[in-house]
Amino acid sequence: MGLFTKRTKPIDLESVSHLDELVRSGQPVLVDFMQTNCQPCRTMDGIVNELAEEFDGVAHVVKANAARVPDAFLKFKVMSTPTFMVLTTRPGANTFTQRWRASGLVKKDVLTKHLHSASPK
Repeated sequence: MGLFTKRTKPIDLESVSHLDELVRSGQPVLVDFMQTNCQPCRTMDGIVNELAEEFDGVAHVVKANAARVPDAFLKFKVMSTPTFMVLTTRPGANTFTQRWRASGLVKKDVLTKHLHSASPK
Protein backbone atom coordinates (compact mmCIF):
# COMPACT_ATOMS: atom_id res chain seq x y z
CA MET A 1 0.00 0.00 0.00
CA GLY A 2 1.49 3.31 -1.06
CA LEU A 3 1.76 6.36 1.10
CA PHE A 4 -1.02 8.19 -0.73
CA THR A 5 -3.26 5.27 -1.66
CA LYS A 6 -6.95 6.18 -1.52
CA ARG A 7 -8.76 4.21 1.16
CA THR A 8 -12.22 2.75 0.74
CA LYS A 9 -14.72 4.48 3.00
CA PRO A 10 -18.18 3.46 4.14
CA ILE A 11 -21.03 4.49 1.87
CA ASP A 12 -23.09 7.41 3.20
CA LEU A 13 -26.70 6.35 2.86
CA GLU A 14 -28.76 8.85 0.86
CA SER A 15 -32.23 7.28 1.10
CA VAL A 16 -34.12 4.08 1.83
CA SER A 17 -34.25 3.35 -1.91
CA HIS A 18 -30.43 3.70 -2.01
CA LEU A 19 -30.25 0.98 0.67
CA ASP A 20 -32.65 -1.24 -1.31
CA GLU A 21 -30.41 -0.81 -4.36
CA LEU A 22 -27.30 -1.84 -2.39
CA VAL A 23 -29.01 -4.93 -0.96
CA ARG A 24 -30.22 -6.01 -4.42
CA SER A 25 -26.59 -6.02 -5.63
CA GLY A 26 -26.21 -9.50 -4.14
CA GLN A 27 -23.49 -8.50 -1.68
CA PRO A 28 -24.25 -8.44 2.04
CA VAL A 29 -24.77 -4.98 3.50
CA LEU A 30 -23.57 -3.93 6.96
CA VAL A 31 -25.54 -0.86 8.05
CA ASP A 32 -24.29 1.35 10.87
CA PHE A 33 -27.26 3.39 12.11
CA MET A 34 -25.55 6.36 13.77
CA GLN A 35 -25.73 9.97 14.88
CA THR A 36 -22.92 12.51 14.79
CA ASN A 37 -23.47 13.61 18.40
CA CYS A 38 -23.36 10.04 19.78
CA GLN A 39 -20.15 9.12 21.64
CA PRO A 40 -20.52 5.33 21.14
CA CYS A 41 -21.06 6.02 17.41
CA ARG A 42 -17.79 7.95 17.28
CA THR A 43 -16.07 5.12 19.13
CA MET A 44 -17.28 2.62 16.50
CA ASP A 45 -16.40 4.91 13.57
CA GLY A 46 -12.82 3.65 13.22
CA ILE A 47 -13.92 0.01 13.23
CA VAL A 48 -16.60 0.69 10.60
CA ASN A 49 -14.00 2.46 8.44
CA GLU A 50 -11.63 -0.54 8.74
CA LEU A 51 -14.42 -2.93 7.75
CA ALA A 52 -15.24 -0.84 4.67
CA GLU A 53 -11.65 -1.23 3.54
CA GLU A 54 -11.32 -4.92 4.44
CA PHE A 55 -14.62 -5.93 2.78
CA ASP A 56 -14.23 -3.76 -0.33
CA GLY A 57 -15.68 -5.70 -3.26
CA VAL A 58 -17.15 -8.39 -0.97
CA ALA A 59 -19.75 -6.45 1.05
CA HIS A 60 -21.17 -2.96 1.29
CA VAL A 61 -20.46 -1.09 4.53
CA VAL A 62 -22.97 1.72 4.97
CA LYS A 63 -23.44 4.56 7.45
CA ALA A 64 -27.02 5.71 7.97
CA ASN A 65 -27.08 9.09 9.70
CA ALA A 66 -30.30 9.76 11.67
CA ALA A 67 -30.31 13.41 10.54
CA ARG A 68 -30.10 12.53 6.83
CA VAL A 69 -32.19 9.35 6.50
CA PRO A 70 -34.78 9.28 9.29
CA ASP A 71 -36.98 7.07 7.08
CA ALA A 72 -34.41 4.26 7.31
CA PHE A 73 -34.54 4.47 11.12
CA LEU A 74 -38.35 4.23 10.99
CA LYS A 75 -38.36 1.37 8.47
CA PHE A 76 -36.03 -0.77 10.61
CA LYS A 77 -37.44 0.43 13.97
CA VAL A 78 -34.06 1.66 15.18
CA MET A 79 -34.51 3.13 18.65
CA SER A 80 -30.88 3.66 19.73
CA THR A 81 -27.51 4.35 18.19
CA PRO A 82 -25.29 2.82 17.20
CA THR A 83 -27.32 -0.08 15.82
CA PHE A 84 -25.74 -2.50 13.36
CA MET A 85 -27.52 -4.76 10.86
CA VAL A 86 -26.41 -7.22 8.22
CA LEU A 87 -28.87 -7.42 5.33
CA THR A 88 -28.81 -9.89 2.44
CA THR A 89 -30.96 -10.94 -0.49
CA ARG A 90 -31.03 -13.86 -2.86
CA PRO A 91 -30.12 -13.15 -6.49
CA GLY A 92 -33.24 -12.10 -8.39
CA ALA A 93 -35.28 -11.60 -5.20
CA ASN A 94 -36.92 -8.27 -4.42
CA THR A 95 -37.02 -8.75 -0.65
CA PHE A 96 -34.15 -8.81 1.76
CA THR A 97 -33.42 -10.65 4.97
CA GLN A 98 -32.12 -9.15 8.16
CA ARG A 99 -29.41 -11.67 9.05
CA TRP A 100 -28.16 -10.07 12.25
CA ARG A 101 -28.76 -7.02 14.46
CA ALA A 102 -27.07 -5.52 17.54
CA SER A 103 -27.04 -2.18 19.33
CA GLY A 104 -24.30 -0.44 21.27
CA LEU A 105 -20.58 -1.09 21.17
CA VAL A 106 -19.81 -4.24 19.16
CA LYS A 107 -16.38 -5.84 18.84
CA LYS A 108 -14.82 -5.83 15.40
CA ASP A 109 -14.46 -9.62 15.34
CA VAL A 110 -18.22 -10.00 15.92
CA LEU A 111 -19.02 -7.68 13.01
CA THR A 112 -16.46 -9.49 10.83
CA LYS A 113 -17.91 -12.90 11.71
CA HIS A 114 -21.44 -11.85 10.73
CA LEU A 115 -20.29 -10.27 7.48
CA HIS A 116 -18.35 -13.43 6.57
CA SER A 117 -21.31 -15.67 7.39
CA ALA A 118 -23.59 -13.55 5.16
CA SER A 119 -21.15 -13.48 2.21
CA PRO A 120 -21.93 -15.76 -0.73
CA LYS A 121 -19.72 -18.82 -0.66
